[in-house]
Amino acid sequence: MVNNNTLLITGTTGFVGLNLCSFLKNKNYDIQGISRTASENSIGYDSLNSDLWNKSFGMIHLAGKAHDLNNTSLDKEYFEANTELTKKLFDQFLESSSTKFIYISSVKAVADVVEGVLTEEKIPNPITVYGKSKLAAEQYIMSKQLPENKKIYILRPCMIHGPGNKGNLNLLYKVVEKGIPYPLGAFNNSRSFLSISNLNYIVNTILEKDIPSGIYNVADDNPMSTNELIGTICDALHRKPRIWNLSPGFIKFLAKTGDLLHLPLNTFRLNKLTENYVVSNNKIKEQLRIEALPTTAVEGIKKTIQSFIR
Repeated sequence: MVNNNTLLITGTTGFVGLNLCSFLKNKNYDIQGISRTASENSIGYDSLNSDLWNKSFGMIHLAGKAHDLNNTSLDKEYFEANTELTKKLFDQFLESSSTKFIYISSVKAVADVVEGVLTEEKIPNPITVYGKSKLAAEQYIMSKQLPENKKIYILRPCMIHGPGNKGNLNLLYKVVEKGIPYPLGAFNNSRSFLSISNLNYIVNTILEKDIPSGIYNVADDNPMSTNELIGTICDALHRKPRIWNLSPGFIKFLAKTGDLLHLPLNTFRLNKLTENYVVSNNKIKEQLRIEALPTTAVEGIKKTIQSFIR
């Protein structure tokens, strides 16, 4: 018999998993964590049997191998963690009485560079093995015939941030916190972010409501430029922004020099700080029947930054 309060969740020890589990427990969900190695709060994948599936009304599949910026991982490691594991879990879901399967994919399954605004209609063409492994998992899920009583949701988040996040936003915060001027003010860009609080809200609403199966981009309502991001970080720190509008040509020259001398500013980091990556969240908002997500982009960034302050 299916328990309407029991959820199976993989990846419960990661940044997203810790935040999401805490949020859902406050919504009175009974969480059963699943991981590669059994622990006090989770069971191993080998212990996930039909009885557990049939007693649970859904799974949120978060676990996977994140993008390795140092490029030291083998391709097969990505496909084993991101594709094969997802296929195995989804097959078990199809054979069970469980009714909802939420797979946390990535916008990188579609594109590494975005021109204009990224929507769900964009034909996927990932460049990295990370993106390709995520897309392969998506394609497997979408290729299966779905029984009438089951729903599947593939969520494609952009860069997620929030308390406990140790990613690029944390690095940018440390630069601003030390009073180091931001020298890329002359570069005008726009990119989407995703507050963990908005992701929690979306997942919980999907669990509670009967919305159509499908693929959904997940992002905050408004994109931000890096200059706006710096300003928001400074606002959270009660400081005035220090942004230098140095010549883009000069900055690009310095970045190329950084490539040769292995300096902190190189072409890769310059592109990451100044690229455009705008993601539309219109489809998911239409299905949730809301005009705006509960947390604005600025509010979300401030909450994240305030969590860094010791």
